[in-house]
Amino acid sequence: MLALILAIFCSASMTLALKRFRTQDGNRYGILVGNYLTCILIAVLSLPDKRLIWAGHVSSLGFGILGGVFFVAALVAMQTSVRINGATLTAAFAKLGLTVTLLVSILWFRERPGVVQLIGIVLVFAALVILHGRKDNAEQAAGKASVPLLLLTLLLSGCADSMAKVFEELGDAHENVLYFFWVFLIAGILAAILALAEYLRTKKKIRLKELAAGIVVGVPNYYSSYLLLIALRKLPALVTYPVYSTGTILLVFLCSVLFFRERLSRRQLCGISLILAALVLLNL
Repeated sequence: MLALILAIFCSASMTLALKRFRTQDGNRYGILVGNYLTCILIAVLSLPDKRLIWAGHVSSLGFGILGGVFFVAALVAMQTSVRINGATLTAAFAKLGLTVTLLVSILWFRERPGVVQLIGIVLVFAALVILHGRKDNAEQAAGKASVPLLLLTLLLSGCADSMAKVFEELGDAHENVLYFFWVFLIAGILAAILALAEYLRTKKKIRLKELAAGIVVGVPNYYSSYLLLIALRKLPALVTYPVYSTGTILLVFLCSVLFFRERLSRRQLCGISLILAALVLLNL
């Protein structure tokens, strides 16, 4: 449980850092490249034996490649969907990718929720719908959402999140750090390719301040992923993923009110109330 709580703090810190350093001036993949470079460096420094990079189990490499591809594919799907469907609807479907992680746990790894936990999971989804239920300007301008693109965003986001559970069950438990090295290396290579394509298209370069922001984001990003994997060893995924997702949302809202002086709407207060109820039920 301690690992899960720390993972939530790291995830919320990453979200707040992205919010603080968000910019439209430079290459939109600049922060992403800096983020993955930082994660790769932390993974290399954390490896107890650097020879594992070449001599590790094939499952670490295979699942790492798959995880890295899903990470970046989910990002591209979200960015494309934001342009067509708007940010609010896209964020809602990305969060509803939690459906995929829960189905993987139930159908593949045979986890079974109790009645109380099932009610908690239903409250999680209700909270997500309420928090992201209002259309933004882009959605209103579009008139009609692209349902296939929204479903693709949901699927890829869920697959990316599910990889931690898949590796925890099927991978080598002694090679967690090596697994993350491959995840972030593959994601970093793909992000660099996207950044280069963006530069050729718009002539926007990656600036030093974007790489610096990526470093700030990369540290909590790495440790949120690592700690989530540790939590999945001791806790069922049917509890870990909903608590991780809703706990991050709750902490981000709290910090936004305290430090960014944001005011919560009635819709947000209602959603947060449901999150609190869900967290209680999921942990009973």
